[in-house]
Amino acid sequence: MQQTTSGSDKLGIIIVDHGSRRAESNELLLQVAELFRRSSGYAIVEPAHMELAEPSIAAAFQKCVEQGAETIVVHPYFLSPGRHWHEDIPRLAQEAAQNYPGLKHLVTAPLGLHPLMAEVMQQRIATCLAHCEQDAPRCDVCTPESSCQFRQA
Repeated sequence: MQQTTSGSDKLGIIIVDHGSRRAESNELLLQVAELFRRSSGYAIVEPAHMELAEPSIAAAFQKCVEQGAETIVVHPYFLSPGRHWHEDIPRLAQEAAQNYPGLKHLVTAPLGLHPLMAEVMQQRIATCLAHCEQDAPRCDVCTPESSCQFRQA
């Protein structure tokens, strides 16, 4: 899929998650941002964590501007439209944008109830069941130390 916005070479995309004390969780966002950069065709894509880890939203704004972004789209990598989407991320984005007069920014809706989510869920469930029932390879999220497994009460 290619970008469709005119002037997209001046568009910076920030993919923001909550942030975690767990390094592997924060590393996953870096992988998500790189995957999105490669598959979308957008040249300026930066990861950011809302809290608990770096890079922050402000740091991601700075990196986008340094690469020539004149408009920044902040995409919350969240499933539901909770308080972080309604309040925290817009506030942090506004604070970051104030350092760059004339810069436009937008906070998009989170992933939510998108039609492809059911397909993604089905694929993940099938992969994890195959791993547990048939000794198939793990999914790309699991590690040798932490992976899906059947448990009994």
